[in-house]
Amino acid sequence: MLVVSYDISNDKLRTKLSKMLIKSGAIRLQFSVYEINNSKRILDNLKIIIETNFANKFDGGDSVFIFETDLQKAIKYGNAIHRDQPLLYFT
Repeated sequence: MLVVSYDISNDKLRTKLSKMLIKSGAIRLQFSVYEINNSKRILDNLKIIIETNFANKFDGGDSVFIFETDLQKAIKYGNAIHRDQPLLYFT
């Protein structure tokens, strides 16, 4: 699992990063914080995309933090605990 947090001043670049994260299956936790649960290969590719397509466009005040953790080791409270629960649908 990855948690990606960013602070990017350029609106266009920030929107582009946000859309790429959502397209990659990220769940928005807060305005600039995303959680991504996927295979190691997809997560590694995501890190490469950020490095090759975005990192060189950041200015001195921009920052991106990528936190990597095991879903079983992550501690969640409040509404966040419900995303990991199986859903049951009735029709």
